[in-house]
Amino acid sequence: MSLSQELQTALVVCFSAVFTQNILLTLFLGMCPFTSVSREVRTALGLGGAVVFVMTCTVVLNWMAYHWLLVKLDLEFFRFVLFIVIIAAFVQFVEMVIDRYSPRLYQNLGIFLPLITVNCAILGASLFMVIRDYTLLVSLGWGFGAGVGWLLAILAMAGIRQRLDESRVPVGLRGPGITLIIAGLMALAFIGFSGVLG
Repeated sequence: MSLSQELQTALVVCFSAVFTQNILLTLFLGMCPFTSVSREVRTALGLGGAVVFVMTCTVVLNWMAYHWLLVKLDLEFFRFVLFIVIIAAFVQFVEMVIDRYSPRLYQNLGIFLPLITVNCAILGASLFMVIRDYTLLVSLGWGFGAGVGWLLAILAMAGIRQRLDESRVPVGLRGPGITLIIAGLMALAFIGFSGVLG
């Protein structure tokens, strides 16, 4: 495959990861922080930005580690351990940077920032990259697109939930009930993009 074809494939995979194969709303990975941290747009933007950074970097690093180390040494079965170690290292780095430069955001994210390490969306992106046998450039597009798709979904949820604070929601639906209904409707909307990129 030529470089221009690979770049075109990477762009298509990136666009697909944002809309038609949104890791959160069509593959349902990373729902716990999505429902818990989506109360305010600012907090959702901070966590979403951290997820985009961690997912993009770790997918690329995991691709390199998998193909240049594990495959060469015939140790593919260690991929789960290696992927989680790489993800944990990046999350620690992001946590230190956020704590240093935005203590308020660090406090708002609370326990969910270190839990990015075990966010199934982050690990899932790396595993999908291996399963689908993406090249390095396509993996970069997939990781970035999956992160942006997750960010887009959590920002939309946070915006809707902030508007709902001003609305009269029936008592029985307040909190998790209305959040799950909104998530289901958003998932239906994103699944509606299916078929756009055949």
